[in-house]
Amino acid sequence: MASFSPKPTKRYNVRSISMPTRSHPTTLRIEEELNKLKSWEATSTSSSSSNCSKADSLCKGLGGLKDLYTCIEELLHLPLTQKALALHQNEKWVEELLDGSVKYLDVCGNTRDAVLTMKESVRELESALRRRMVGDSSLEDSVNAYVSFRKKMKKEVVKVLAALKQMDQKHEVFPLDLDNHLAAVVRVLRESSLITSSIFQSLLLFLSTPVLKPRASRWSLVSILMQKGVLAYESSQSKSMNEMESVDIAISNLFVDNASEDVEAQKIESAQRKLELLDESIEGLENGLEGLFRLLIHTRVSLLNLLSH
Repeated sequence: MASFSPKPTKRYNVRSISMPTRSHPTTLRIEEELNKLKSWEATSTSSSSSNCSKADSLCKGLGGLKDLYTCIEELLHLPLTQKALALHQNEKWVEELLDGSVKYLDVCGNTRDAVLTMKESVRELESALRRRMVGDSSLEDSVNAYVSFRKKMKKEVVKVLAALKQMDQKHEVFPLDLDNHLAAVVRVLRESSLITSSIFQSLLLFLSTPVLKPRASRWSLVSILMQKGVLAYESSQSKSMNEMESVDIAISNLFVDNASEDVEAQKIESAQRKLELLDESIEGLENGLEGLFRLLIHTRVSLLNLLSH
């Protein structure tokens, strides 16, 4: 099985793209959006000194991708672009553009579906907390289902990450005698492909936040966190954790015995609050992916239309 590191490999330095001196304004706008996304990437992969949560940061990344693909759509509708690409429609580097458009569409759609399933799992946990006092079996069932989903998600993400990394390494050589406009189009589209892959990798790694293999125990999630030494209520480390890790802490605290009724009530309230924040974060990601999915469809259709003439 493929493996992946906790953070996606950075492939960029924050710099401006070197473009022809007479680039079309639309190409220059794409350059600006790319540089914004590269700055976002540098910030999101640096130490967690920002007040922005991981999910909020990813939502900003998805928003930046939507702005980027809006500009790409404008670029593909320029008569100058359409004429230039049509002249090279049978070349391998053009097929690469088409292939990438459908693969990113698939990744976006599958990721959106996974986010929807995660939202359902989180809301089941929220519902279980509202229905019961700590100790009722319905919560154990919901926690087990949630942990099981997280493990399944991680396995699926490994496959998608491997496919994305393979796409990053596959680039056909294009002729050096292309005119300035077409050469600029190809460059920004390839840059767009790489940053799209990077943001999807960051998102997928967040969604697959690991659940470590527990020791034999009735409460698998509790034993996982005991191994980390993080069962203390409202741990001082919580600020450096992402939204899913914070939920893990809060849920595990529900099953720590020998607490007063007041403390039990506080733990339930804390778990509900963390789940609500995670729910809101997931909904933001869902909305971002839905908007991006529509734009990727438009990009795919535009490429097919201009290359079919």
